Amino acid sequence: MKTLVFTLSFILFSLQASFAQTAACPLRITLLTCTPGEELYSTFGHTAIRVQELTTGLDLVYNYGTFEFAPDFYSKFIRGKLLYSLSVENFVDFLYTYQLESRSIVEQELQISCEKKQELYSALQINAREENRHYRYDFLFDNCTTRAKDIIKRHTDTPVHFKNILPANTPSFRHLIHSYLHKGNQYWSKLGIDILLGADLDKKVTNEQAMFLPDYLLKGFDSAFAGSKPLVTPPQPVLQMPSPLQNKSWWHPTVVFTLLLLLVAALTFVKSRWKKKAISVFDFLFFFVLGLTGLLLLFMWFGTDHLVCRNNFNLLWALPTHVVAAFFIGKERNWLNTYFQIVFWLTILLAVTWFFLPQQMNNELLPVILLILIRSWFLSKPKAHGT
Repeated sequence: MKTLVFTLSFILFSLQASFAQTAACPLRITLLTCTPGEELYSTFGHTAIRVQELTTGLDLVYNYGTFEFAPDFYSKFIRGKLLYSLSVENFVDFLYTYQLESRSIVEQELQISCEKKQELYSALQINAREENRHYRYDFLFDNCTTRAKDIIKRHTDTPVHFKNILPANTPSFRHLIHSYLHKGNQYWSKLGIDILLGADLDKKVTNEQAMFLPDYLLKGFDSAFAGSKPLVTPPQPVLQMPSPLQNKSWWHPTVVFTLLLLLVAALTFVKSRWKKKAISVFDFLFFFVLGLTGLLLLFMWFGTDHLVCRNNFNLLWALPTHVVAAFFIGKERNWLNTYFQIVFWLTILLAVTWFFLPQQMNNELLPVILLILIRSWFLSKPKAHGT
């Protein structure tokens, strides 16, 4: 009997406390941080804002990381004109998506006044209107995570103060990005990013700039204060799933490029009848692809809105002029010998200064640099053309 009375009393007390909390403030707002997934777009994790109306049971997620896959998607993405949007979905649906992807979620509850919660909720609703929901995406400075951070910062009782979350040796944007690509075994993606993105990616991040990444925003909020009060409660798990990240594959750029280097080096020095034709075909394809890469880098620098693609030192090995020179390989042209002499010495200079350039170069490209040296040296010899 005493146990029954105690149980009923406990339930009654809990209900009274719940109703008192609801009466005090009917809103609960949390920051959701999602762990990385297998695909490149999910390698860095994700951030969203959860809003619960305790009186109605409404449970919504405001997600700044959605986009439409239209026919012109790739064209807009390459030119830096792709629009991202704020979408609103039920929390149950959001949770189900991450269950399918085997990605965990933690949440931090905002500790701001009820008035500020109402303001934040209203701001999110206004942002979600069709005329307001779209924005020009920038991976470093204007993404789903920075949008969540900024709108929360604008609706706190007092200005938010972030404690330092960076190590003593301040990382660059590139170092932060690399750390996630390594964890996800995205070595080919890392190579592509290092080729496409220029020297601006090597700038040191400020404490708040590092919060363009979901994990760093979680750390920033976890140590942040609004006045004398912590901005959020400690992170609490919402969904716990095993990591979907795969073990490292042997299919690594260093392995592939080194095998290619050894094969071409063997062809270069081996004496045989079929070798001359094979090496000529390789030279054409090799330098033509290098030239196309250079043209792409020029386009990304001058023809798009991607500011971080500017000042790209990869143009020192991916010379756009190779596109033209490739068609004359194997022909008797004095200017062609001179051209490849210039390429050879330029590549020597690049190799000597490789670790001292203002831009961190990807070391997995070193076998490619050696290939350029070997083939440009042989192609610079009069009447030899690589034989």
